[in-house]
Amino acid sequence: MAVKHGGNLLAMAGKYGSDPAEWIDLSTGVSPFTYPVGDIPLAAWNQLPQENDGLEQAAANYYNASVEPVVVAGSQAAIKALPEVMTEKLGRTGTVALPSVGYKEHQHAWGNYRKDGCCWQIEFYDGLPSKEQVATCDVVLVINPNNPTGKLSRKEELTDLYVDLAKRKATLIIDEAFIDCTPNESMLSPNKDMGNLVVLRSVGKFFGLAGARVGFVFAEQAIKDSLSNLIGPWTVTGPSRSVVKQALSDSAWQSSARVLIHNNSIRLSRLIAERLTARTSGTDLFITAFLYDATFCYDFLCREKVLTRLCDEKNALRFGLPADEKQWQHLAVALEKLAEIRNMSANKELVHVK
Repeated sequence: MAVKHGGNLLAMAGKYGSDPAEWIDLSTGVSPFTYPVGDIPLAAWNQLPQENDGLEQAAANYYNASVEPVVVAGSQAAIKALPEVMTEKLGRTGTVALPSVGYKEHQHAWGNYRKDGCCWQIEFYDGLPSKEQVATCDVVLVINPNNPTGKLSRKEELTDLYVDLAKRKATLIIDEAFIDCTPNESMLSPNKDMGNLVVLRSVGKFFGLAGARVGFVFAEQAIKDSLSNLIGPWTVTGPSRSVVKQALSDSAWQSSARVLIHNNSIRLSRLIAERLTARTSGTDLFITAFLYDATFCYDFLCREKVLTRLCDEKNALRFGLPADEKQWQHLAVALEKLAEIRNMSANKELVHVK
């Protein structure tokens, strides 16, 4: 069964019989403040993508890494390939620890992998894996910050986990797709030994360039070689490489974007707190509201032409950032209507109980 994602606005508008232009899409966690793409050189369209164009070096500089990465068609491409890469490294399948709540493509990739009739055994954990799991797993995968809970594991915690795993030559994989707003918590650093460490990064979220389909895998050379052989050449287009290289090198835009995103995140958190009685968590790029009636709320907001992300556990909605004042007002009105309906329902239940 395919994993459901945010986005797909055209299909959702069709399902609810409305014009997509009337909707706001807050379902992906992608920044609405897209990096301003300038002119793309004609050669980027005319020539095959070239790996010596400086993109890998720009990525190593921006992510403050000790090695240059493998460029992939979004971190999703790496997620799908990693079970095969790790099987090749071990010479066998093994046991992988995954977060019980998190981006489900990871579970989908490891759970569906088969090699000569063998498969990976999955252990689930909450927060971070237990000492017992660390002692028995060949691979531990951490989503940091977690999507959709927003939980941020501190670098010190992850360093301790990495050291414990490295003693057994087990591998720590960290998906850092949403960490750009808190870069100091990344496990990448100029002096970091990448042995038994794999870090996934993406430009889709922070830079608002999800359509470019560009991601990076930082790892030791053997893993990078294995991954490169598996995915083959020219997986990222020349125009995408050109745009992303420019974005990664624009430190002034990056600094202003972090401030803009952070301020809008505070506003979104306050709006949700005012309208919904719910426990919330998140990152600067999204706020997740945990709701006992999450499915009802999701459907109601869809009817108000607001697309959110109904989390896989059906107990929460994830809200991305509105793009402009018109979208903010659209969301505020929709949430006010939802709050009124929920309050009426709660009052009726209270009267019934009495």
